[in-house]
Amino acid sequence: MTMRTKEELQGVTELGSGHTVYQNTYAPEVLECFPNKHEKAPYMVKLNCPEFTSLCPKTGQPDFGRIVISYIPDHKLVESKSLKLYLFSFRNNGDFHEDCVNIIKNDLVDLLQPKYLEVAGYFNPRGGISILPFAVYYQPEYKDMAQRRMEAFVHE
Repeated sequence: MTMRTKEELQGVTELGSGHTVYQNTYAPEVLECFPNKHEKAPYMVKLNCPEFTSLCPKTGQPDFGRIVISYIPDHKLVESKSLKLYLFSFRNNGDFHEDCVNIIKNDLVDLLQPKYLEVAGYFNPRGGISILPFAVYYQPEYKDMAQRRMEAFVHE
């Protein structure tokens, strides 16, 4: 096993910095990544954020939910502290649940260019209705997987 080199960790600035800044508004620029050392065989990474918060764009009331991100990396992996800070930046952001899930998907695709990525939102009920959006990105060889995952999500 080899240690990560300084060059590999060059883009990781928040982790271990000793000073964490929590953004008050949506901040995709806080996302950081590092090289995937295991590109030869596909594998999945699952990230669970059980305390996601955003604001209703119409009422300004807080919305609470869980965000689950699963992806098959290609050349890069997302650094988890930067992901935490990024997700925290939605706290004062006014967007509908569907928007939040798609924004997260798009930002992570832009950062990572993964082989496959999905973002599922499990939002707490408001007005007696839970909203559970699911967004997926895939490279062509993962099209069948994306279709199966979408179908499975609908039937959960």
